[in-house]
Order: sequence, then structure tokens, then C-alpha cells
Amino acid sequence: MKTVRGFASATVGNVACGFDVLGFAITEPGDEVVLTLTDEVRSGSPVSITAITGDGGALPLDPKKNTSSFVVLKFLEYIRTHKQLDFKGHIALELKKNLPLSSGMGSSAASAAAALVAANELMGNPCSKMELVHFAIEGERVACGSAHADNAAPAILGNFVLIRSYNPLDIIPIPSPENLYCSLVHPHTELRTSYARSVLPASIPLKTAIQQWGNVGALLTGLLTSDYDLIGRALVDVVAEPKRAPLIPGFFEVKRAALDSGALGCSIAGSGPSVFAFSSSEKTASEVGNAMKEAFLHGKTPLRSDLWISPICKQGARIL
Repeated sequence: MKTVRGFASATVGNVACGFDVLGFAITEPGDEVVLTLTDEVRSGSPVSITAITGDGGALPLDPKKNTSSFVVLKFLEYIRTHKQLDFKGHIALELKKNLPLSSGMGSSAASAAAALVAANELMGNPCSKMELVHFAIEGERVACGSAHADNAAPAILGNFVLIRSYNPLDIIPIPSPENLYCSLVHPHTELRTSYARSVLPASIPLKTAIQQWGNVGALLTGLLTSDYDLIGRALVDVVAEPKRAPLIPGFFEVKRAALDSGALGCSIAGSGPSVFAFSSSEKTASEVGNAMKEAFLHGKTPLRSDLWISPICKQGARIL
């Protein structure tokens, strides 16, 4: 018997202007997955889920329908076919959900990433982290019906990532400035990714697309040159935020509170309802985060919320 514990932290997809092509990881909170390998050979699935905690009973125990176990099954298929590793035992999986569901914090991606690094360690690390990203993306398809990488890739790799192409998959890691901090606020409400995607337009005007492309290019330049002012000017989303903001009670007041408190910029985390802001120091990030919490609490629809202040996570998913 061998047991391995994997961890992957929350992520923020889109990063304002980078819909489905940009994402980054923070250091906490995150999900844990414990895998136990035995020599027992069972009929049916080589992976079983023994326990899930922290989900309120919402997640399926069927290994083919749960993101964390599904990606392990895909990983085992891959190493048998492409790495000539013949797996004959059984893996028992325990999932510890520390991330809220339907939060815009990459909850499903964190579970998948934690499970994958644990499975890789369990099998002797036959795959690189970049290879593991492919399986994590497929886990997103199970979770929300769309195989996007803007949470899955940073959950595995850490830092910022740019997804240049999905077919073929081309993922580019982007380093982050040393003093860039994220204030991530999760209001106590849910917004399902599938619904948040349904409100988006099927097409956008060329003028809008040009503005969005300019912001993406500027944001990447700001990150690579540690130009905090440019990062702030680039955090403008003219595609998704205008459609999704009305789905988040008090969003505009929260964004104004962040900017008035010194944030470089502020936008929706992934599909929401969480909201993130960037600052150029931990002290400012703390002030910004507290102002955002207060704005949620004292809005027209008062909402309690949770706050995390974090630098950008450079390590990605890891073994505990």
C-alpha cells in the first residue's frame, strides 16, 4: 500500500481581457486529493472514490463523473498506451474540497490538478506537468461541458499562462512580477459556469475585438516588464464582464471600492461570482480586499464574503 497527497490552489481564469486564453494561480486556498495504491485487482474501474468532504454532498461518487477521478482514469490510460506502464492495482481516492463550488475560483480544476500530480507521483512521475495539463482540461469538460484551459493550466503549472491555441494545444507559461498581489473575494452566492457562459454573445463587433486584443497584448507586456501601471490599464474586459456583471449583486460597487482603495485593476474571477483585484504590494492588496468585502456586505443585496490575499503561486500543483 502506498499513499500520496496532492494539492492544487485556486485559479483565476480570463484575467479580465483574456477570455478563455489567460489564467493565473494564487497560493491559497486549494483542494487536496489523497490517493492510495494497493495491489488489489477489482473488476470494473481501477479507481474508486472512498470519500468526499467539503462539498455538502453535491459531487458524484461515480469515478467516471467526478472530475478528480475521471482525470486519473485518463492518466492511467495514457501511461499504459504511451509510456508502456502496465497498471494492475487499484487506486482509492479521497477528495477534500476546500474551494467553494461554482465560485469562479477554478474549483474543478484544482481537484483535477491535485489528483493528477498525486497519480503521477504514485506511478513514478512518468509525465511532465505540461503533459498533465491535457488530462486536467478534459476534466473541465466533465465539470462544465467545456474543455477550457484557463483554470486547468495554471492549476497544474502555476504562475500565469497564455493559451495560444486549443487545436493543437499550445500553452505558454508567463512569469509574474515579484510584487504583484491578488485580492480574491468570494461572495456567498453561486453562479454556475454553464449559465455564465450562456449569457455571452456568439459573435462580437470587430471594433470590440480590436479593443480586447489590445488589452491582452498590453497585459502580457505589463507582466513581462513588471510595469504595474500598464497591468492596471490593460485589465479592461469589453467582452464578458459587461454581460456577466449584472449576474453578480453589487459588482460595480465592489469594483469601484477596489479601485478607490488603490487597486491596479479589478474584474470578475473566471465566470464569477468571485471578484479579483491586483495590487502592487501586500499592504494595498489587504486594504483593497477589505474594501471589496465591505462593498458586498453593504450593497443593495447584502452578501457576506470570504477574502484571500495572495501573491501569484509560482509552484503550481504539488505533493504535500
